[in-house]
Amino acid sequence: MLLLSHYIRKMPADTTCHQFCVGATKAIRLHYLWRFPVKRMKEHPEERLCASVIIYSRLRREVWMVGDCQCLIGGEYFDNPKPYEQELAEMRVAKVRELLAQGVPQKDLLKQKDPAREVMIPSMLEVMQNQNVTYAVVDGFPIPESKVRVLPLDFQKWQIVFASDGYPKITDTLEETEQLLDYQRQTDPLNIGTFKATKAFVEGNNSFDDRTYIRFEV
Repeated sequence: MLLLSHYIRKMPADTTCHQFCVGATKAIRLHYLWRFPVKRMKEHPEERLCASVIIYSRLRREVWMVGDCQCLIGGEYFDNPKPYEQELAEMRVAKVRELLAQGVPQKDLLKQKDPAREVMIPSMLEVMQNQNVTYAVVDGFPIPESKVRVLPLDFQKWQIVFASDGYPKITDTLEETEQLLDYQRQTDPLNIGTFKATKAFVEGNNSFDDRTYIRFEV
């Protein structure tokens, strides 16, 4: 995140989506050259520095979605989810329900080491072999630009909301979005109901994943 933030602050205002993908990849790759063996990073995608990013280009009037982020544009919802994410979530949910049926207390499934998530991890690591093959992220290796979602905007006035995937549902206000997240935490902290996730709300946390929310008008 810090490396990408630094790169984005320095890149020219007229940067294209293609130029961003190439430049951001280079910024991370240069970091590897100083600190990590590139050969190992190539063979082990699960060890790479990795981030999703969503950008609005003011000059090009485009939204670029690299990885699993979400947004509202004029109230219309858009996302760019990782493939297999739902299958992994279903795998974890099935194990959670099995453990609950066996009498395992819910509180034991909300600890830092979630036994249901542990069952899913090998499959998740296998899926990560497809990183920047079947889905796009910024990780220092070439980004398949066909997996980057580009949303062009016309020149009318737009209200835009950008958010990370740590919110089950986003709305036009941060307050309501946070309220919906808290409702999810209170009613289904295991995330095994209508909303299924690869993580639960760990005991003591007010979210199940990192979250970012920004609203602006163009």
